[in-house]
Amino acid sequence: MRAMNVLALAALLGASFAAQAAPVTYKLDPSHTMVLFSWNHFGFSNPTANLGIGEGTVVYDEAKPANSSVQVTLPLANLDTHVSALDEHLKKPDFFDAAKYPVVTFKSTRVEPLGGNKFKVTGDLTVHGVTKPVVLDATLNKAGMQPMLKVPAIGFDATATIKRSDFGMGAYVPNVSDEVQIRITTEAEAGKGK
Repeated sequence: MRAMNVLALAALLGASFAAQAAPVTYKLDPSHTMVLFSWNHFGFSNPTANLGIGEGTVVYDEAKPANSSVQVTLPLANLDTHVSALDEHLKKPDFFDAAKYPVVTFKSTRVEPLGGNKFKVTGDLTVHGVTKPVVLDATLNKAGMQPMLKVPAIGFDATATIKRSDFGMGAYVPNVSDEVQIRITTEAEAGKGK
């Protein structure tokens, strides 16, 4: 009888530990990640550019989402508006000054679960040599096995609005809007082979 109680206790403890899954580190997939930003141009149009990513990781703790984190590096060499002259202008000193500040970075400082699949992700955004806190409104699209790669995967969308003048890039305001809309969509995999 005592042996059965010990076995039952061991089974309960094993189930308890299994339910408390460890955080998983995912590597962002550049081929399924877009970091889009758009602005208003003299009231006529709302151009959009894609930064993509250089590298990035998401650590997701399903049991305790507040322990999750994200860190990304966005090389300005990847900037793409589909207009080569505009790409070059945005890299000049009156905007990003890519020769002096070749990357944009984001590192989370807080993840706040809002219920369901919604989160507020606060972090430090560094652009043009200036670091400011930014809040991303994030949605967990899916976490599960990636059917083609056969590895655990996760996908998020996120949005934010920033003022470019906060980062020392106020050229042509207000004719070219100070507010910049950011929209991110990303997939990431864990244990992906090289």
